[in-house]
Amino acid sequence: MEKGGFKMFNIVSSWNKRRRSRSLDQLNPWVYKPAELWQAKEQSPPPKKRNCTMVFTLKEMEEATNMFSDRNLVGKGGFGRVYRGVLKDGQIVAIKKMDLPTSKQADGEREFRVEIDILSRLDHPNLVTLIGYCADGKHRFVVYEYMPKGNLQDILNGIGEVKMDWPLRLRIALGAARALAYLHSSTAVGVPVVHRDFKSSNILLTEHFEAKISDFGLAKLMQQDQDLHTTTRVLGTFGYFDPEYALTGKLTLQSDVYAFGVVLLELLTGRRAIDLSQGPQEQNLIVGIHQVVGDRKKLRRVVDRDMAKGSYTVESVSMFAGLAARCVCFDGAARPSMPDCVKELQFIMYANMKI
Repeated sequence: MEKGGFKMFNIVSSWNKRRRSRSLDQLNPWVYKPAELWQAKEQSPPPKKRNCTMVFTLKEMEEATNMFSDRNLVGKGGFGRVYRGVLKDGQIVAIKKMDLPTSKQADGEREFRVEIDILSRLDHPNLVTLIGYCADGKHRFVVYEYMPKGNLQDILNGIGEVKMDWPLRLRIALGAARALAYLHSSTAVGVPVVHRDFKSSNILLTEHFEAKISDFGLAKLMQQDQDLHTTTRVLGTFGYFDPEYALTGKLTLQSDVYAFGVVLLELLTGRRAIDLSQGPQEQNLIVGIHQVVGDRKKLRRVVDRDMAKGSYTVESVSMFAGLAARCVCFDGAARPSMPDCVKELQFIMYANMKI
């Protein structure tokens, strides 16, 4: 790494010394080591943007969640479970408990460290705030701010009684776009960051429905002056995969743009990215989107019926669908950048004010 380059992981530098193979993936310093090798005792971490990241014990996690009571369970995922917790000072938090089978523990360990490292450096109103973490023995927890409205996917799928009108959906889309634009710039950690697992379930909502992106376990820090990372291992979520990345292993900032386009279509239609309960031609949300964009009559048919018709203009919906279609272009070079998406969404919000 050149002098003046970024420090990849601020908990312990010794992780960067190990390589598991000679593949292109080995250029990634987030490699697995047993916990006893990375919990350094004498090394002070470099300064962080946040004032502090708290370190918790297993006992504190048990007390905060009432021994991981099902009453405090707020979500599940491939990584484990998320609980609502109350810290000793009364602060309400979300506690993500890593719970992976033995065969996936190495991946889980790496994702845990990546998430802690990246979140500890980030500072943006549309990114979830890291409170702290727990690495007690084999137990791993990530503690972050609690989002009372849950995630976007659940609300769109009718879990709960919240119905979102068009202006609110536009605001959520804009917030998420601003967060990705921030990650893609060099402002956050000195180099661009690719989220690599952007999806509607990773967009959390505050009490006032402000969007905050979460789950950075698969994030990738791009090298200096490099806008492409090639890997033999494709990571992410089916339905949000950039087809270029899936087919060639070439990860770019535009891979996030593709996933963002899928989320825009979810906001527009209220449908899941992949819905196997639908017919063969309708299981994948992006299939047929380009046929709808230029036809306002067809476009009205795909707009989420949960939205009040008086909350949107046909012009704003048409522009929104057009942006989504460009984001999910097969050719990554034809997709807009995230700063461009921010600007266009601001214009779409203005167009919707003409109701």
